[in-house]
Amino acid sequence: MDLILEQFPIVVKALNVGFMQTLKLFFATLIGAVPLGLIITFGSMSRFKPLSYFTKIIVWIVRGTPLMIQLLIFYYFPGLVLGTPIWGSGEAGRFLAAAVAFIFNYACYFSEIYRGGIQSVPLGQEEAGLVLGMTKSQIFFKVKLLQMIKRIIPPMSNEIITLVKDTSLARIIALQEIIYAGQTFMKGSQGIAGAMWPLFFTGVYYLIFNGILTLVLGAIEKKLSYYKV
Repeated sequence: MDLILEQFPIVVKALNVGFMQTLKLFFATLIGAVPLGLIITFGSMSRFKPLSYFTKIIVWIVRGTPLMIQLLIFYYFPGLVLGTPIWGSGEAGRFLAAAVAFIFNYACYFSEIYRGGIQSVPLGQEEAGLVLGMTKSQIFFKVKLLQMIKRIIPPMSNEIITLVKDTSLARIIALQEIIYAGQTFMKGSQGIAGAMWPLFFTGVYYLIFNGILTLVLGAIEKKLSYYKV
């Protein structure tokens, strides 16, 4: 116990640095995937069949393969084809590759949630909007969008919580997120070697952050509950 107390300040400092990288990847993914998912949704629902089929195949591939494999492909494959890394070197390059892979992966998942939300809005509302002289874009943004948001909050909340934990997969390309930071103390770092407790202690960070997210997302869902559909 005395040894853990002695190591605690060193470990917490390293884990804080790793968790900041985890947060950066989390927020970068959300900022990129939320709008990109909507674009992919429009592609998969397009009446132009080649675009619709192509988009659906891409979504099927992304959803049907492990995110870890996608990370490896995004990070290593362009360099193998072009003969030179496109992401740059060091931690910044690894973060950029991880962010792009995560954004693309989660955009595909979000797109299916969006599609379900849009299709759950009764068709009669669109027909009524057309009768009133509204354009399809006006119908989407003024009629469908609010109802879609109300319906997709619960499944989106689940995906967002999952994203927090999935960021740990980025260590496969040596991104120094919090799990990577915890593992270094098993191998030997800052005078500490063979210590497993830092890796287990990372769970505290995930629990606290996911707890905060759960409260925030629950408040948003409650805020929108006035809008009955």
